[in-house]
Amino acid sequence: MQIAIAGCGIGGLAAAVFLARGGHRVTIYERFEAPAPVGSGLVLQPVGLEMLAALDLRARAEALGHPIEALDGRDADTGRRVLDVRYDHGGSGLTGLGIHRATLFSVLFDAAQEAGIGIEPGCTLTGMADGQMTFTRAGTAFAVRADVSVDATGAGSPLVTDPGRALPFGALWATVPAGDTPQAAKLRQTYRGARYMAGILPIGCLPDAEAPQIAIFWSLPRAAYGAWRSAPLSAWKAEAEALWPEFAPYLESIAHHDDLVMAQYRHRTLRRPVAGSCVHLGDSWHATSPQLGQGANMALLDAAALATALGETDDVAAALAEYRRKRIVHVRLYQLISRVFTPLYQSESGSLALLRDRVLAPTSRLPGIRWLLGRMVCGDLILPIRP
Repeated sequence: MQIAIAGCGIGGLAAAVFLARGGHRVTIYERFEAPAPVGSGLVLQPVGLEMLAALDLRARAEALGHPIEALDGRDADTGRRVLDVRYDHGGSGLTGLGIHRATLFSVLFDAAQEAGIGIEPGCTLTGMADGQMTFTRAGTAFAVRADVSVDATGAGSPLVTDPGRALPFGALWATVPAGDTPQAAKLRQTYRGARYMAGILPIGCLPDAEAPQIAIFWSLPRAAYGAWRSAPLSAWKAEAEALWPEFAPYLESIAHHDDLVMAQYRHRTLRRPVAGSCVHLGDSWHATSPQLGQGANMALLDAAALATALGETDDVAAALAEYRRKRIVHVRLYQLISRVFTPLYQSESGSLALLRDRVLAPTSRLPGIRWLLGRMVCGDLILPIRP
């Protein structure tokens, strides 16, 4: 089949490689003149690593990233552990992988080039006409005829009329040198209630670099971003160091407000990810907060499910219906979990933070609950792609 993909991000690239290796003719249309990743660090969960393994790309990613064996969250004032999730539940040997988005992009982009996938830059998706995606390039409008059109343009997709619910909290992100301090195989966070959160994620090396890097993040209400930019950077650094003294060394390389990027999130799940021969994939289908670290992983799963469904039948309508069926239960479950858990870690609610620390934290140490949380974070609480 002839397949057109809008968006050269993680989901678009993964879908392109899966589909090209399935024998389809694939072209990616990207709005930037030079395709490039946006964002900082992320965690590839075991389900995401399995999808990379299916593309024979896991070893490349693991050589550049940093293994993550656990999530560790502490109360800033008492030092009490309030989040303790381990991947290796029941001797499974599973781990996650901390990796920079640019590194994962590079691994997938190189694979797309090796597969001979065409990439058309400077093409902005504008809509659909007669069942085909329409674009503009250099002021000229055009339509792309394809057997299947894939919208992988993200949460702000122009094909989505419902923007969803803007989450009140976002996060400031930066990538900084790891220095000489050995990094534990953990995503570490420190909280004061649900209003304040700082995090450290080891992400290995950037492409074409040897020095290991750290992704740091700081929870911030969307409405407070303007005030944060107007205030001296030193005031924020003092606040962050007071919350978590161990955070201080990673702030030394940050000299300007622009050294940090404000990530803002929305929660939305399209009821119908398939319309005719057009499908939504990744954040354009299901946008959410990053609390469970599932965004890139869900996009990789969508890409694999789409390629599998198209490989099972030549009937496009049947294949796209099967794509939705393969993923819909997993998507809905993880969107629900994200909706429930996010306010426990990012909100103005003191009562929710108290519930998290005094009830959920002790409960999470029980063997059955610990196993359940491990499966939830790994991404395989239920079968990610239904057979």
